Amino acid sequence: MTTPSAPSAAGRDLPHPHRSEIRLEGVLHALADPMRLAVVRRLAAGPAEQSCSALDLPVSKSTTTHHFRVLRECGVIRQTYRGTAKLNRLRRDDLQALFPGLLDSVLAAAQAEAVRRA
Repeated sequence: MTTPSAPSAAGRDLPHPHRSEIRLEGVLHALADPMRLAVVRRLAAGPAEQSCSALDLPVSKSTTTHHFRVLRECGVIRQTYRGTAKLNRLRRDDLQALFPGLLDSVLAAAQAEAVRRA
């Protein structure tokens, strides 16, 4: 069961799984998609919180929304509203506590693959 995040100033809360509800198969499913992996890589490399518009993807807005929703519902990211912007941040601490080294290993492997393809 997902629980809402802390109330936002605008009253627009998004459901996020509690740490205990995050499952390995869900995280792996979320990270298996190239667009979602690109989002995670950008979040890991940039500021702690980034707006959806800062993570411009080469897909339609509805597809972008779908990718962010999958990442949020699987427990990979946390999304919060700040004014009209939806901010995204990795749930690095939760993922590290549940699956030690997984996120860092996936990010390192994705970087190695990017270098190999270049």
